[in-house]
Amino acid sequence: MPEPGGRERDGGSGDARAFVTIGELSRLRHRAHGFSFLPRQPVRSLLAGRHASRLRGRGLNFEELRHYFEGDDTRNIDWLATARLGSPHVRVYSEERDRPALLLVDQRSTMFFGSRRAMKSVAAADAAALAAWRVTSLGDRVGAIVFGDSGLVTVKPQARDHGALRVLWEVVRQNASLGGARDIGSGPARLNEALRAAARLATHDWLVCLISDAAGEDEETTSLITRICAHNDVLTMFVHDPMERDLPQIGMASFSSGEAQIEVDASARGLRERFSSEYAQWRARLAGLSRSRAIPVLPISTHRDVADQLRELIGRRQAQRLALASPP
Repeated sequence: MPEPGGRERDGGSGDARAFVTIGELSRLRHRAHGFSFLPRQPVRSLLAGRHASRLRGRGLNFEELRHYFEGDDTRNIDWLATARLGSPHVRVYSEERDRPALLLVDQRSTMFFGSRRAMKSVAAADAAALAAWRVTSLGDRVGAIVFGDSGLVTVKPQARDHGALRVLWEVVRQNASLGGARDIGSGPARLNEALRAAARLATHDWLVCLISDAAGEDEETTSLITRICAHNDVLTMFVHDPMERDLPQIGMASFSSGEAQIEVDASARGLRERFSSEYAQWRARLAGLSRSRAIPVLPISTHRDVADQLRELIGRRQAQRLALASPP
């Protein structure tokens, strides 16, 4: 199948990745392991922090009340029924078969930036692929809302490989359109538009994962996320580039928003300090939203492999290292 947009690129490891292909995202299936979105998280996982929600995972359905048998989990004993019936009884539950996951994948022009290794749009695509493959490997359905400057597309949740691939093809299609001439005036509003669509689709007990640089975040964003959190689990992967935090001393440089362009002296100390200060304040505001709504925020940097970052943030790697380092 040809790549959307007809773009070809050398797959060499030394390339700075500006675009993604369906082949690259499909191969990430073999790396979608060592991390989990389920409730029991390893020590030092961000999802186990006291300010982060413990994601609920699948729910439980009550099946029956029956006599206690040796080997049953004593935590399931129904003490009221035991007292009423005169013999130990346990409540039997079955795990819900399905827990849909909805990925909100940002492919706006603000994501078409990267100073090292990959564009933010590419890092977001990798994160979406890893999440999609991980979710479907557990038997759950995955869907997506992929949004760019010109609009958004909703992919209804489906299970297995077909569900993951439908999501990834849409990510690749929108990613291929980045970098060209376009009207991006409505780009910042797409974040809230995507969240409104998610609020309509994710009715109850979904996992909603926002993968974005949060450009365009405002009071409505907070309101929409609060609404989604009321009945679902919400997780955010905040995609960023090292240059957004610290402006390098590169002398005179031109910066463009896509609509306007300005030339500044990037070596000026005062400018660089204000740049870093404003970025730190913005990150602090996002962190405050995370704490107040108990939403885990996973920072994903463009300069490192995304699969490695996910395993370090919400995986078992650090827990295993701690166990190996602990004295017997």
